[in-house]
Amino acid sequence: DLNRLLRSEPCLHAMDFEPAGFEWIDYHDWEESTLSFLRRGGDPDEAVLVVANLTPVVRYDYRVGVPFPGLWKELLNSDATFYGGGGVGNFGRVEAEDIPEHGRPFSVSLVLPPLGVLFLKGEKAR
Repeated sequence: DLNRLLRSEPCLHAMDFEPAGFEWIDYHDWEESTLSFLRRGGDPDEAVLVVANLTPVVRYDYRVGVPFPGLWKELLNSDATFYGGGGVGNFGRVEAEDIPEHGRPFSVSLVLPPLGVLFLKGEKAR
């Protein structure tokens, strides 16, 4: 599924060799052992948020900065029961809030699955 997602989602491959295709959100959170970044394709109004929780502990209400408001749909959750995980997640989507975080004007509040990675796609309202 990850390979299929990589091929089908332009944000994950279209700008692989360009600096504008990747943005760190937070790589400093050593206390929670999490990483987050954005991937972008050719459309500036789309982005894929990738958040990894590298501990066996569920992280509730974990806030991550995002570049625009609206719905962020879950593309892949490595903890899905389909993959043998516990099914911890965000019911397939989250709504960005007008709460600045990580130097970005909006943020999402996530439930991070243990030892898991989330891929969420946001699209700016047009």
